[in-house]
Amino acid sequence: MPIEDSPLRPADRAEPQPGPGQLLLRVKACGVCHTDLHLAEGEITPPQFPVTPGHQVVGVVAGLGEGVEGWSLGERAGIPWLYQACSRCEFCRRGQQNLCPYARFTGFSVDGGYADAMLAEADFALHIPMKIPDPEAAPLLCAGIVGYRSLRKAELQPGERLGLVGFGASAHLALQVARYWGCPVYVFTRGEGHRRLASELGAAWVGGIADEPPAPLDRAVIFAPAGSLVPPMLGKLRSGGTLVTNAIHMSPIPEFAYRLIYGERTLRSVANATYQDGVEFLELAAKIPVTARIKLYGLEQANRALQDLKAGKIEGAGVLIP
Repeated sequence: MPIEDSPLRPADRAEPQPGPGQLLLRVKACGVCHTDLHLAEGEITPPQFPVTPGHQVVGVVAGLGEGVEGWSLGERAGIPWLYQACSRCEFCRRGQQNLCPYARFTGFSVDGGYADAMLAEADFALHIPMKIPDPEAAPLLCAGIVGYRSLRKAELQPGERLGLVGFGASAHLALQVARYWGCPVYVFTRGEGHRRLASELGAAWVGGIADEPPAPLDRAVIFAPAGSLVPPMLGKLRSGGTLVTNAIHMSPIPEFAYRLIYGERTLRSVANATYQDGVEFLELAAKIPVTARIKLYGLEQANRALQDLKAGKIEGAGVLIP
């Protein structure tokens, strides 16, 4: 139902027990994502109900299942959207776990991090760099990872002009990566708070979708789940440029003139992310360092956090703290 009607309900559940290859985590922080909003409002449907949302989870290992290697009690673990892939299909063998038809996703296929405890697959959990605190680490585990993948799939090169459309959790982290690569970043967003944050983080230009940037863009990423933004953004690309859509759910893309994609422009989507994306991004985030702007909520405020996300009231990322 609409998030304004508070569809998420608290529940007392038995503490999960880790099976072979699993970790039991005490949740320390969980990021709030547009995918959680799509789930709560019924725009995407999980395999079964009930389900606990949340897929940007920072936890402490409190239990080890049989056969777990590479993890110790008391370590911090990060659990991203990709909960587990089969490791056997043609996509997994190609290094495209994000396209695995048997993949399971955190807070969707299995219970996620809007909780005080959860299970994780040890082979898909991420080690979090020590220098990144729990609340700031949470948004890196989806917003950060998928933003990083979007820049890679856009084939952004050092020094190229990058456009970011929508300036929420993912875009404000992607901007910092692009700036580290020496790229001027042009931000398209409506909210005054979001425009202010983009400028603070070093955007070369900030405007609206109807505005023209000072120069044609080499690459652009749409973070807002609005298909209507695709045609105008194609029109802002140079010939040979690439536009990436970054959304698990998006409204229909309207018909557009052939001239907008002519000139060997590329339109492509980003679907999920791989385990390796997470490893690479967390290492890079610690090196830059990437700083997540966060707004904290108690776990019991999960509906409120998603309401604020929908209303554009969160500058940066929302994070739930059990």
